[in-house]
Amino acid sequence: MPALHHGNRHGRSEQARRSVLEAADDLLAERGFAALTVEGIAARAGVSKQTIYRWWSSKVDILLDTLADDMAQMLTPPDYRDLRRDLSEHLHRVARFLTESDAGAVYRALVGQAQHDPALAARLRTDYLSEQRARDRLPLLRGIERGDLPAGTDVDVAIDRLFGPLYLRVLVTGEPVPRAFTDRLVDAYLAAP
Repeated sequence: MPALHHGNRHGRSEQARRSVLEAADDLLAERGFAALTVEGIAARAGVSKQTIYRWWSSKVDILLDTLADDMAQMLTPPDYRDLRRDLSEHLHRVARFLTESDAGAVYRALVGQAQHDPALAARLRTDYLSEQRARDRLPLLRGIERGDLPAGTDVDVAIDRLFGPLYLRVLVTGEPVPRAFTDRLVDAYLAAP
């Protein structure tokens, strides 16, 4: 969970924190993970390296906080009180997040780095991706509550069926993930017995 930074005696800490997170997002998208440095983030954000190291120990820590903030803001599912529409909109948002946003570039970079860093992989799964999975569960849980899905629905299997193909395309095959594709995933899930 990202740390909350309260203002210092001048009230500038939260503004500096946001500047650092935005700079990290932008620079990663422009230069890639390998070329991203704390020095570059500090320069882009207009803060000192000391300010950054007061809050984060590495560029990975900055990126993890950036990812957590962005996912919470951009990937909280809507509630239209219609299961198909809720799932369709949410999958489409996730697809756009992963393929079109700077935040998606952060996600892809961290997943790539996690393949070589078991500690990062564990942190990413337990501290960050688990929070997104909890958000991904919401439309299905609301559907169960409304009676749109049977009470015994295995929500985790449903998430795997709905989101697995999307992540496969984004992270493995590189195929596009248009809205027609995510809508087909939803329709196939809802049509299954």
